[in-house]
Amino acid sequence: MQRSYFFHINSLLFLAMLLVCLGGCDKDKTQTVATFTNLAFEDNFDTDGAINETFWNYDLGRGNAISGDGWGNNELQYYTDRPENIKVEGGLLHIVAQKESFMGYEYTSARINTSGKLEQAYGRFEARIQLPWGQGLWPAFWLLGNDIDEVSWPQCGEIDIMEYRGQQPTLLLGSVHGPGYSGAESEGKLYDLGNDRFDTGFHVFGIEWGPEYINYYVDDVLYNQITPDDVNGEWVFDHPFYIILNLAVGGNFVGSPNANTVFPQTMLVDYVRVYSLPN
Repeated sequence: MQRSYFFHINSLLFLAMLLVCLGGCDKDKTQTVATFTNLAFEDNFDTDGAINETFWNYDLGRGNAISGDGWGNNELQYYTDRPENIKVEGGLLHIVAQKESFMGYEYTSARINTSGKLEQAYGRFEARIQLPWGQGLWPAFWLLGNDIDEVSWPQCGEIDIMEYRGQQPTLLLGSVHGPGYSGAESEGKLYDLGNDRFDTGFHVFGIEWGPEYINYYVDDVLYNQITPDDVNGEWVFDHPFYIILNLAVGGNFVGSPNANTVFPQTMLVDYVRVYSLPN
């Protein structure tokens, strides 16, 4: 994502990256493609009500001691655990961004994580999601190194499986952040859905992660591979990470909502699944 606790690619850098990637980002290398079948974690969101707190924690407020106000990205929302912002209904997780006055902020939304509950190194991480649409919306499905409290960001590592700018409904970004290649210097690639849009239906976003590679998928289409040779610094993807799902409003990556952004906006999650590496 997102996301990260700190700064992400700004609009000009994103557009520059778009022009480069649409011109051709394929790498001359043999890609490692694996199929993982050892299911380690699954949430199908099949019980209406609040999230299952056996699996998930709420992130609350405007930021934290590590990232500061705006979650380190100058985001505009206040995260809550209210059903107005997050609930399970009809077999789907609903993460809802609202335009409302709350705790001194103009927007509310929600963010959840599996810290201390599901932390895993390597395997396949995937989620089936329908994304919102509109200027200034920033949904993400991402992983953060579980040692962040000890070594801080970006030394802990971050894997953005999917982050998306609501004003560009055919594009998403998959990337990694680490020491020497974080924020605007992250390593990643855009995926263009072409004649479809991510806000009009569900799509499966995933990675397959091994000791020397991270493969990126949309609907099982492999569109990028990142290896230690690709990053400008230490490869820190060798320890457990945890999952984060969130819908931010505003921030460095997307800019603020405008008069054409309709609220409420909802990120719908059908399932989250994690598979471990074969023995």
